[in-house]
Order: sequence, then structure tokens, then C-alpha cells
Amino acid sequence: MDGASSDLLSQSLSFSALAAIAWLPINFMGLHPPSLIQNQVLFTSQSHGCLSKSPPMRFQLLSWLLLLAFLPIFFGIDTISVHSVCLDDQLLLQLKWNLSFSNSTSLKLVSWNSSTDCCNWTGVTCDETGAHVTGLDLSSESIKGGIDNSSSLFDLRYLQRLNLAGNRFNHTQIPSVFDRLGNLTYLNLSNSGFGGQIPIGISRLMRLVSLDLSTIFPEFLSLKLENPSLRTLVWNLSSLVELRLDGVNISAQGREWCQPLSSALPKLKVLSLSNCNLSGPLDSSLQNITLLSEIYLNQNNLSAEIPEFFANFSYLTSLLLRSCGLNGIFPEKIFQLPMLQTLDLSRNPLLHGFLPEFPPNRPLQTLVLSDTNFAGKLPDSVGNLKLLSRLELARCGFNGPIPSSMANLTQLGYLDFTLNNFSGPIPSLRLSENLSQIILAHNCLAGSIPSTHWDSLINLKNLDLRNNSLTEHIPSSLFALPCLQKLLLANNQLTGGFGEFFNASSSLLDTLDLSSNKLEGPIPKAVFELRDLKILTLSSNNFNGTLHLTIIQKLRNLTSLDFSYNSLSIDTTASNSVLSSFPQITTLKLASCNLTVFPDFLRNQSKLIHLDLSDNQIYGSIPNWIWNIGNSTLLYLNLSRNLLEDLERPLPNLSSSQLAILDLHNNLLRGSIPYLPPFASVLDYSNNNFTSVIPSNIGNYLEFTIFFSLSSNKLSGEIPISICNATYLQVLDLSNNSLSGLIPPCLADKSVSLNILNLRRNCLNGTFSLTFPNGCNLRTLDLNGNRLEGQVSRTLNNCIGLEVLDLGNNQLNDTFPYWLGSLPQLRVLVLRSNKFHGSIKNTGTNCTFPMLQIVDLSSNDFTGSLPSQCFLCWKGMIISENEAQSKLKHQILRFGFLELSHLYYQDAVTVTLKGLEMELVKILTVFASIDFSNNSFRGGIPDEIGDLKSLYVLNLSRNDLTDQIPSSLGNLKQLESLDLSNNKLSGEIPMQLANLTFLSVLNLSYNNLMGRIPRGTQFQTFTEASFEGNGGLCGVPLTKNCTDAKVVPKSEIKGSTSMIEFDWKFIFTGLGFGGGAAMVIGPLMLWKKGRKWYDKYMDRFLLMILPSAGLLYTNCDGRRVEAEEMKEEELAEIKGNYDEDEEEEEGFHGRFCVLCSKLDITRKIAIHDPNCTCHTSTPISYFSYTSSL
Repeated sequence: MDGASSDLLSQSLSFSALAAIAWLPINFMGLHPPSLIQNQVLFTSQSHGCLSKSPPMRFQLLSWLLLLAFLPIFFGIDTISVHSVCLDDQLLLQLKWNLSFSNSTSLKLVSWNSSTDCCNWTGVTCDETGAHVTGLDLSSESIKGGIDNSSSLFDLRYLQRLNLAGNRFNHTQIPSVFDRLGNLTYLNLSNSGFGGQIPIGISRLMRLVSLDLSTIFPEFLSLKLENPSLRTLVWNLSSLVELRLDGVNISAQGREWCQPLSSALPKLKVLSLSNCNLSGPLDSSLQNITLLSEIYLNQNNLSAEIPEFFANFSYLTSLLLRSCGLNGIFPEKIFQLPMLQTLDLSRNPLLHGFLPEFPPNRPLQTLVLSDTNFAGKLPDSVGNLKLLSRLELARCGFNGPIPSSMANLTQLGYLDFTLNNFSGPIPSLRLSENLSQIILAHNCLAGSIPSTHWDSLINLKNLDLRNNSLTEHIPSSLFALPCLQKLLLANNQLTGGFGEFFNASSSLLDTLDLSSNKLEGPIPKAVFELRDLKILTLSSNNFNGTLHLTIIQKLRNLTSLDFSYNSLSIDTTASNSVLSSFPQITTLKLASCNLTVFPDFLRNQSKLIHLDLSDNQIYGSIPNWIWNIGNSTLLYLNLSRNLLEDLERPLPNLSSSQLAILDLHNNLLRGSIPYLPPFASVLDYSNNNFTSVIPSNIGNYLEFTIFFSLSSNKLSGEIPISICNATYLQVLDLSNNSLSGLIPPCLADKSVSLNILNLRRNCLNGTFSLTFPNGCNLRTLDLNGNRLEGQVSRTLNNCIGLEVLDLGNNQLNDTFPYWLGSLPQLRVLVLRSNKFHGSIKNTGTNCTFPMLQIVDLSSNDFTGSLPSQCFLCWKGMIISENEAQSKLKHQILRFGFLELSHLYYQDAVTVTLKGLEMELVKILTVFASIDFSNNSFRGGIPDEIGDLKSLYVLNLSRNDLTDQIPSSLGNLKQLESLDLSNNKLSGEIPMQLANLTFLSVLNLSYNNLMGRIPRGTQFQTFTEASFEGNGGLCGVPLTKNCTDAKVVPKSEIKGSTSMIEFDWKFIFTGLGFGGGAAMVIGPLMLWKKGRKWYDKYMDRFLLMILPSAGLLYTNCDGRRVEAEEMKEEELAEIKGNYDEDEEEEEGFHGRFCVLCSKLDITRKIAIHDPNCTCHTSTPISYFSYTSSL
């Protein structure tokens, strides 16, 4: 017998013995004992005969009381303990012993024992008489295992409320005998770890008012409704007021779940079916549940519009439809519901809407519209929502100023307007004393940060104003906020220093981010008094002076430090005692801090994870100890763009290294490729002087590598086959080396996982016979500048995600690969300088190359007419001017990997402008270029080209094109370069070309054009060379005056191009040049002062011309000037950080005029039309001469 049964039995025996003892004298006196009912002592008079024969009732009662008073005296009993006992205590004790729980965590079951009335046990509720248990709350008791159908729980027949929420029933099924508890009105099994099918027994609990079977972790522990279905479950539960089945897998279409609810549950007020795999649309039958006050349908794929009838739920207080795939326009009337307190529509990017005018005294407390397409202005009437405590409008399309009426929101506690287009000043929120979060990042807010807005915000913990256009100084009042923990002001235009501030030692500030501003002067010493500071980011400013890192030791809690890209000189010298007292940092960024040696304090860092020492002047060898920093905790090491020459040898054993990202590009490293960290995901050794062959076993060190680059070294030999052992490789860049031999066929096999394969500018040979399998995932294939022969592999058609295909400058001999036109994502196709031949035509009826934006077929043997039907299919080049200027379209063609680290590989392609090859290292998705030059195309230029409105470059030179220049070319408003030279075009130059305001390069030379050259602002900037070789042209810039010009017969114009007629001209020209040169050089041989004058000005002239043509020039003083050096000098004053895209994943901001740019070829810089219309976006330069990474 268990303890509980013994206690109960002894208690019953004690009471029975006491009653028997008491009965003896009472019976002797002829008195009748009181009745014992339900273990409680009740006094009643009982008569077995006439009233006249029985003692008076008062006498019986008095005798009984006297007897009880004297019993302790008669029988030596000190006290009598008589307490009530409920009838269900034994069932509860049996339930306790059958459940598995921990005594250390239990707060209810552990206290149950037989010494007290079970109605007083924690979690137990009894009826008014105390006889039966009507309520049982065992929530959060950490009960494990399951509940058996034979459990004594189901013998509690009077039970009305049962709560087993928050336990751990280990995915066991809900017992099937719940229908034995027929009196249940409240059942809560939420988050209890039950799994499997919901039993039909629950559907028989017809008195249920509230049913909660929800779970917040459905992916791990999922209940489901299949048999019975939702209809069967609720059909008999007509009294149900609250239904919560969140996380239960119902898997039903709109009508299948809406109609059963509306038919069976007329009294329903709370409907919570979040994450139930429900589909839309929302059926109109739902409007029959007129009493609904709370609707929770989050995380269902409804993929539908919100019906207008939702505005008829007059009792609605909460509507949560987060992540439901909603679309269409949100009905504004729902905002006007009189009792609405909570509205959450977040994470529905296809849902459109506008905020209405809000009347006074609305009860709205929470409004969350983040990640939707709500747009427009925030109405002034938002200030009428006096009870609003949470307002989230992040990542929407709102614009205009933030209303000053928001100052009336005195209950506001959380405000998030991230990533909108709000403009104007920061509003005052000083009356919202409950505010703990203000997030206004990534907007267009301007003006200063007011110094008077913050004094009363004593509860503010987070102030995020990043990525705006805020100016002037940082007010010191921000540092005086008593609860402020995070101050984020990065990527603004704040100027000056932020001065000293008081009480820094008592501040709670743990995060300070002032990066990417225009702050200057020394870093205030008060910053290093912020004792709770964990993250300090001051990068990309103009802070100056010498900073001794010893001052960092005051910040004992510091974990992340970034001083990169300032004008600071970091002094890292310190004594051994100081070095040991440095805080243990996890992230350290000292890029461009004028370091010349590796800081010694790094040796003592045991927790370092991220180390960036790039862009310094650190020279010599990489020391061995750097690989052991952080006791193998180092994950990121960036030593790029230094002067490092070698690695200290012998290299340590890196088998235990956890290094995931190693960046050594742009150094002077030489010799053989070093052994690689075994777990590295990113390895960049590009732009060094490695001269060895690629080790044959290199694949053994790339087991976990995602990105591997050896580009721009001096490597030779063959590509080892073992490189295909890199299982996870996504980016392989071996470009710009001297690799030879065949391309390993296994690289094509790896294209299932490989996304980028760049082997350009090597000496690879053989036929292009690679076999790309089904499921090929290549996005970029660049084989430009090798010696490949044969035909293009037709298996490339399996690479349906291919975006960039560059096969230029090889020896391929094939017809035009029209079959590539079925690739839906192909944007760049380069076949230049090969032996392609035949005509270009669409062999099928379907449109091909729908996304093509850059096509280069130049310097081949193509014939036939230009493919007018193909031009109509190239939708990637047919976008409107508004679309071209949209920030959503200004994306750069690049491949992201390790997205959480914001790393990406950037594609590059070469285009030809005015005879110069230029490398686009940033391919915008709106940039379009066609180069069909140096082929044998004939016929006219199709009018359809005028529909390609996003064209920037059109080159049809050196063909046999005839007829007139179509006037439709005037529709190409974005055109910057037009080359139609060396053809047989005739007629006049269309006047429409004069309206191409962005046109900076024009070449119509050597055709049969005639008439007046159009007059226009842009045409006046072109030289005579743009029109030479057209005998019938006249007007500026030609010297031929149209009033005196005669119309030249076409035959005469044609004859003028013959070599026979020009032979004498060349001869006379040569003689004239020789004579002129003799007249200049002769005196200089004898005139010393003249020679000095000549040398001086000739140096200046050559210094300007030769570097711009990419040539090396040594002047009279022995100074060598290269093209890159000249370019850097020219660009020094227009420093725009165009190559910085670190923030692009967060949106495009800033002002740019890139669509208005023109290219000055002689200087290799972009000049801008000062009258162009600027747009809000990240500054992006189209043309660059740097490497593609």
C-alpha cells in the first residue's frame, strides 16, 4: 500500500474509533448521535418515535456538546483534529504517483500530500461543497512522458476546467478518452508536446467554451486534424467561444475551413489558427460569426485579398494576419472599427494600402505594417491615436515628413520606421516618456539632431538613426540619457567632433556606432570612460591624431572595436603588463590605420573571432603566431592590400584551425601557394606574385571551401583534377594567370554546385567539349582570352540559371548559338573575336533571350541582315525611362555567398567605346549594350532597335550596312555611345539624334551620309572626326559651309573612298609631314634654349596622352608614369567611394547622376551633365579599370 492510501485509511479509522467511543455514553443516555455526512459533522435531531417519548431536542444537543467538551478529560485525549476530506483526493494522489515530473522544478504536484484537504492543494479547485474537484491546473510542471487512457485523471467526473499547458509529453498522442470528462468547459493542452492526430473524443465535449491545442513549435511537435477533420472536431461544440489551434496541421482550402467554423460556432469570439497550413481565399461565410473579437491567422499561405466584410466585425479588437501572403489593397474601413486595439499585417510584401485619417479617441494601441507595400504619407491625424503604444512601419513605402502631431502620442513605447522614404527633420517625441525604442534608420531625414528632443525620454534604450542625411554636430544631450544602451548614427553626414560629455562612467551605453560620417578631430577621451561599452564603431570618418591603444584597456567589457578608414595613426606599442590587461575582444577592425607592423597585443587575445588589418602598410612576413590567435577561435582574417611578401616558414600545423575566411589579396606574396586552413570557406589569394603551379592535391584542402580565388598571379601549369574534390565550392576564379592544358571535364560535372567559373585570360586550349549535366547551377561562365577551339557545347542549355556567358577572344568555330536563347536568366553574351559565322536568326516561333542586356558579337564572320525579330524579343533592353531610374532596377549583377557575411562575387565584362576596351566591373541590370561591329552584316538598320530604350552602347561599325539611319534611334534616351562608322549608310542624319542628351560618343565616319549635320546641344560637343569620310555632309563641326556646298552625287561619294584616289593624297601628306618635321627639328638641333622649351612642353603633352592610352611613359627626369597612376591623380578630387557596396543589401541611398554621365575617353573619368535630374540611390560607377573583385 502506498503512502497516500495509508494516510487516508489511518485518518478514516481514527475518526471511526472516536465516533464509536462517543456513542457509548450517548446510547446509554438514550440519546441519538448526530449524522455524519460526507466526512463533515452535522447536528440533526432524529426521532424514532413520538415527540412525547423522546428527550427534548435542546437537551440532546446540549448533552452532545457537553460530551465533546469532556471527552479529552475522560479518555486522556489532548486534542481532537477533525478536518474535512474531499472525495477525489485519492484519485489525485494516484494521478500524482503515475505522472513523471521533477521535484526540483515542480511547484504544484510536489506539494500534494494527504495531510491537507485536497481542495487546498496548489492547482486544485473544488466545488462549493468541497466534495468534488472541478478545476485542475498542472501547467508548466515539466511533466514528461504521456498520459494513459487508464489514468485516474479521467475519473474526475465533475472536472470542468483542465490545464496541462507547457509540459513535455514527448510527442505522445492526446488520450482518446477525454469524452469521459463530459463536464469540461475549459481545456488547455497548448505547448505540451503532444503530437499526432487529435482524437475524436474531444469533439464530444459539448459543453466546451474554450479549447486550446496550440503549439509554438509545430515543425518539431505537430498535431494534425485529418480524421477527424476540422469539421468533425467543431460540429458539436456549439457553445465554443474561444478556439485556439495554432500550429495544428489542418491543411484546408478557404471554404473547407471557413464554412465549418461559421456553421458550427455561432458564439465564437476568439479564432486563433496561426500556422495551420490554411489556404485562401477567405470565404464569405466567415461574416456569419458576428461576435468575433480576436482573429489570429498568422503564417498561413492565404494568398488572397482581405475581404471588405472584415470591416463589419464591430466587436473586433485584435486582427493579426502576419506572413499570410496577402495581396491587393487593404480595406481602409477596417482601420475605422470602433473597438480595434491591435492590427498586425506585417510581412505581406504584396499587400498595398494607405493610412486613412484617424478620428479622435480611437482605442488603437498596436499598429504593425512592417514589410508590406503600404505607401503614401503618414497622416497628421495619427496624433489622434492617444493610446498607441507600438507603431511599426518598417520596410514600407511611406514618404514625406513625419508629422509633428506624433508629439501627442504620450503612450508610445516602441517606434520603428526603418527603410522608408521619410524626409524632413526628426520630430519631437519628448512627451512620449515611455519610449524605449526609436528606430528611424534608412530614410531620407535631414537637418540636425535637435538637442532639446531627448531630455524627458528617461526610458529610451535604443536610438537608431543610421543611413539618413542628418547633418551638423552630435548633441551631447544624447549621452546624458540615463537608460540609453544603443546609439546608432552611422551613415549620415554628421560633422565636427562630438566633444566631451559628462558622467560617462555612469552611462549604460553598450553600443556606439558613428561610422561613415564626416566627424573629425581627435576621439574624445570620454568615449573611453563608457565602462559598459561593448561595441565601438567609429570607422569611415575623418578622426585624426595618434591613438595609443593602451587607452582601450579602460573598456573592460569591450567585445567589438572598429577604427577603420580614418586619418588615425594607431600606436600599438605597450609594455607587457599593459598588454595583459587589454580587454578580450571578439571583433577588431583596424583597416587603413597606418599600421606598419602586426600589433603585439594580438598575441594575448584569447577570444578573437574577426580580425581585419587590411589597407595598411604592414610589410615583411606574416608571423606564425597570427594563426594561433584566439586559441583557434579566429574565424575571419583579412590581411589584404598590404605590403606582405611572404609567410614565415615553416608554416605551423593548421589542422586545428577554425579559420573560415582568409583574405590575402593584393599583397606581394611570392613563391608557392601556402597550405590552406582545412575548414576555410573563403580563400582569396588573388593579385599577388605566386609563381608556382597549383599543387596537385589542392582539392584535399578545399573540403569546406565555398569561394576560392587565385586570380591575377603568375601561376603556370595545368588545373589539377583534385580541385573537383571541393564538395561545396560555389566560386572558382583562376583568371589572369598562365595556366595551360585542357579544362578538366570534372569542372563541368561540378556545375551542379558551382555557380561561378572564371578561367579568363589564361592559355587553356583544346575543344570546348565540356558536358554540363542536368541541374547545372552555373550563373557565370567566363572563358574569355584562351585558345579554345571547336563548337560551343550544347549542354550549356542545361544551365538554366546562367546569367553571364563570356567566350570571347578564343578560336571557336561555330554558327550563332541560337539555342542559348531558351536560357531564361541570360543577361550577358560575349562571343567577340572568334570564328563564328553565318546569319543570326530566330529559328523558332518563340521569343529568345528575354533577359539579354549585353551582347557582343564583334570581330567574327557573321553575315546576313540584322535580326529585327530578335530585337523585339530582348525584353531586358526594353524598359521605360522611369523603370531605368527606379532604385529597384539599379541592381548590380553579382553573386552573393555566405550571405550573412555580406560577401559576394562581382561579375565583370569588357565593352568597346571609341576603340578602347573598357571593363565594366559593376554590371547594372539596367545597362544594355549591343556590339555587332567588324562583321559582314548587310542591309538596313532595323527600326526595331529604337524600341531598346535601355541601350547605353550601340556599335554596328565596320559592316556592310546600307540605307538610311532610322529616326527611331532618337528614342534611345539613355544612349551614351553610338558607332555606325565604316558602313555604307546613306541619306541625312536624322534630326532626332540631336535630342540624345546623354550621348557622349558618336562616330558616323566613313559612310555615304549627306546634308546638314543636325544642330543640338549635344552635337556641338563632337569633333570633325565623328563625321569625316562623308563627302556629302556639311555644317559644324565640319569646315564645309552648307550654303556653299554642292550636293555630291552618290557615285562620286562612293568613289571618294577608293584606295586609288587616296594614294596621291597619302603621298603628299607624307611629304608635307616630313618637310614640316624637318623645319621643326632642324632648329632644335642647334638651339639649346629651344630644346629645353620643347622638352618641357612635350613632357606635359605625353604625360597627358600616353598614360590614358594605357602606355608606360618615362619623362626627361626619369620619372615613370603608368596609366593607373595618371588615373588616380585625375580622380583624387572626385573621390566618391563608387566601389563601396557594403550597405547595398540594406537599400540604395544617397544622390547620384549616373544616368546623366558621359565618358571622356582621353581622361578615363566620368563627367556629368550639371543639369541632369538626380535620383536617390547608392552612387554606382559604370566604368572601372580595376579588378573584378
